[in-house]
Amino acid sequence: MTAQRQTRRSGPASGRRPELAAFLRGRRARVTPADVGMAPGLRRRTPGLRREEVAQLSGVGVTWYTWLEQGRPINASSQVLDAVARTLRLDPPEREHLYELAGVPFLPGRESDVFEVGEEIQGIIDALDPLPSVVYNARYDVLATNAGYRDLFGVPLMRGARVRNALWSLFTLPEEECPIVHRAQELPLMAATLRSGYGRHVGEPAWETFIAALSEASPYFAKLWRSGDVAPPGRRVKTFRHYAVAGEIRMTSVSLMVNGLPECRIVTYTPADDESGKLLAVLRGLRRSPGPEARP
Repeated sequence: MTAQRQTRRSGPASGRRPELAAFLRGRRARVTPADVGMAPGLRRRTPGLRREEVAQLSGVGVTWYTWLEQGRPINASSQVLDAVARTLRLDPPEREHLYELAGVPFLPGRESDVFEVGEEIQGIIDALDPLPSVVYNARYDVLATNAGYRDLFGVPLMRGARVRNALWSLFTLPEEECPIVHRAQELPLMAATLRSGYGRHVGEPAWETFIAALSEASPYFAKLWRSGDVAPPGRRVKTFRHYAVAGEIRMTSVSLMVNGLPECRIVTYTPADDESGKLLAVLRGLRRSPGPEARP
């Protein structure tokens, strides 16, 4: 962190307000009506968007936005700042700067999903083998797996996608091929967990595109999404079936947050009973090296 940034953060909030006002005016001036799909209109003296246009596009009151741009001492939530940042087409450093000037704590990773993990995290989940382990981001993109996880899940990938996604795999498989036994109980919980993360990403293209595509591909997901249910990640007992063994494998899942990877978690499964432990050992004995298009 630079000395300039340290000084700005440690100074009184009132000292940042003039800079906030100038910053917003400058960014508003560079966004044209055409950039946001608006007609330019006649007698337009403003070089960019008008204040009332920014307010309308951001879903906030004109008076409130005017006061914000004038540097008045008003409170701003992260949701409102995100909306203003999207309207003004701010890039990630500009978005963080806006948060600092407004005196609102900034959550690293906003508007920027994590799509991969480093060797250290991969080494940790590899060391957990034979316990199945996976790293998810808030959208259930599969960032890393260990061999135990690949033993347990025989779910095909999301074809043509840039990343693998557990929700896409589970919701688009025919019910008889789904590795989760109690599908009617588990999939609604996963959809509700997705929505708990979605609240921090409303309007972001990657999230909106994914939800729209999955809703189209899976009417069941679309129905669950419309319900609006929300649930946090947590400890659960899940029952799996696998084509290579007879019987049901009951596993307890535990989620662990990962420092340095915003909104990501390691999910590890442990056998919930002795019989499940034996079946997991059978899978381990049958282990093969799966191709990249065969496992999640």
